[in-house]
Amino acid sequence: MASRCRCSPLRWRLTPGCICRDERAGMNWIDSLAAPLFVSWQLTRACDLACLHCCTDSAPNKPLADELDADAAMRLAEDIVRHDVPYVMLCGGEPLIVPYFFDIAEYLGRAGVKLKIETNGQRFDAAAAERLKRLPIRSIQISLDGDTQDVYGRQRPGASLAKTHAACRAVRDAGLPLEVTFAPTRMNIHQAEAVIARARDLGAFRFNTGALMRIGRAARLWPRIAPSEADYARFRETLHRQQHIIDDTMQFCHDPFAIEAGLQQSLGSPPATLMVLPNGWVKVVAAIGYVCGDLRRMTLTEVWDSYRAAWRNETVLDAIRRAIAAEAGHADANTWQSIPDEGAVT
Repeated sequence: MASRCRCSPLRWRLTPGCICRDERAGMNWIDSLAAPLFVSWQLTRACDLACLHCCTDSAPNKPLADELDADAAMRLAEDIVRHDVPYVMLCGGEPLIVPYFFDIAEYLGRAGVKLKIETNGQRFDAAAAERLKRLPIRSIQISLDGDTQDVYGRQRPGASLAKTHAACRAVRDAGLPLEVTFAPTRMNIHQAEAVIARARDLGAFRFNTGALMRIGRAARLWPRIAPSEADYARFRETLHRQQHIIDDTMQFCHDPFAIEAGLQQSLGSPPATLMVLPNGWVKVVAAIGYVCGDLRRMTLTEVWDSYRAAWRNETVLDAIRRAIAAEAGHADANTWQSIPDEGAVT
């Protein structure tokens, strides 16, 4: 989930977790960049959980049929380093189930790329933290979607809240920066205040949240899991109240609150970000299905050129405007398609 930009005016000095935008630079500011500032890389669609709110529709034993293998993934990592991309997030699915996860993380980190690791915490332990602490880690982001096992387990069937807490402690015991994310649903939104307190007690430097995204499994289960407007009103009151109570040791990131607001900002100033899918395809934005490149057969430079061109493509811009106007349309975001007249992705 994108957080509010707190980067330096030079844009190059990235804040942990930030998807960088220059609000002053205008729509085509990314045209001045030779490469993206941030790559969000989904290593796999597979996961050890099948969470009700999952926007990638991940589940156990459910990888994409054509996911990058270890050799292809390493070639992409080499391309990222070759193009001096400063910041990469490794995510999924669950990245820690990927056999070559540490190979990719260590290659990127030893080359000086700053890393963010997004995990559900079920497999993250002291050994993983010990291995990662040698790398330039911006943050380890762990999902904390409830403060009791009953609530947490309803949203994340089969998951152990105790394991998640242990993962958070392993992060901090290793001296790594911990970021906690909270996906509000009808099941857990009443525990938001308790989760905030828990995140602070576990040593998180950031609490990251926002409105539930109507994408993937969440879209199919929307009537069952989506918070009401009254729920959201109370939730935002809680966030603002806690933000003033808790000291500066923990940041609150919930602006823009809804994905539609983030899309509106992007129309004015596109993010310098590539969203890489497990098979090497690259989406323009999460909320629409358009794909602007294929890193299996294109260089990062070629995909970056295609991505920048996408932000001048009226078909893409119209799709983003429709996504802003109609939340229900986000349900088609995982139906990927090439941009008309931009060359097919096959």
